[in-house]
Amino acid sequence: MRFLWTLYFRIIGWKIRNPFPNNTPKAVIIVAPHTCVDDLFIGLAARSILRLKTLQFFGKQELFKGPSGWLLRHFGGHPVDRFSKKNMVDQAVDLLNDQSELLLALSPEGTRKKVERLRTGFYYIAQKAKVPIVMVAFDFANKEIRIEEPFYTSNNEAADFKKIIDYFAPVQGKYAELGLTHLQFI
Repeated sequence: MRFLWTLYFRIIGWKIRNPFPNNTPKAVIIVAPHTCVDDLFIGLAARSILRLKTLQFFGKQELFKGPSGWLLRHFGGHPVDRFSKKNMVDQAVDLLNDQSELLLALSPEGTRKKVERLRTGFYYIAQKAKVPIVMVAFDFANKEIRIEEPFYTSNNEAADFKKIIDYFAPVQGKYAELGLTHLQFI
């Protein structure tokens, strides 16, 4: 599969700018901006090219119905019932704590639509599980994936979110109007 994903990347003209920090066995990876379904395929390609075998992701349970569900699970997907009374943060923390190596990829927006603020679940997952956050930008303007060095949450949540927004705000998703640029000025 790695050969096919590498070929796919070459055909669509994408590249990976920075290596993934391989000394990070557990982390919450936040991928943004998430503006279209193409992000899934680019992410799966990057996962294979970078040999991130322990990378898994959450997706809304509706995506896992029918034949696509088997495929998504095969590639590391976990369905999430967004309307369940179960706490998703605690479920994710348990998943991270039960594994010796696990990279959990999430979208900080929680949707492909334009948002007025980032979700906080990814932040609390990293904080409760005591794992770093790795920011990964899908830059459609330059057709590249940028990977930032891991960081741990601090005692200053507002400063941490400013750092995250400042990193992602200049990055253009496939649909630029759905990106995060506007959050930098809120």
